[in-house]
Amino acid sequence: MTKFQAEIDVMPKKEILDPQGKAVTGSMKNLGLAEIQNIRIGKHITLEIDAESADAAHAKVDQACKNLLANLIMESYTFKIEQVA
Repeated sequence: MTKFQAEIDVMPKKEILDPQGKAVTGSMKNLGLAEIQNIRIGKHITLEIDAESADAAHAKVDQACKNLLANLIMESYTFKIEQVA
């Protein structure tokens, strides 16, 4: 078994309203940073996984994202996996 680390980003889909991002965008204007716009707020997840190969680790992380870590109706996800030394 080899240990891998996954870095996962889960974000609201573009067509979904992001009230948290909208509130932060409004606050940027109040701070004199009106040039910062269209903020979207999501979540970043890190995890470690023991797997036989990078492909096996990729499949397990993808399954975790689809079944638990992301709500596929409202969110999309991307991830990268690296082997841990």
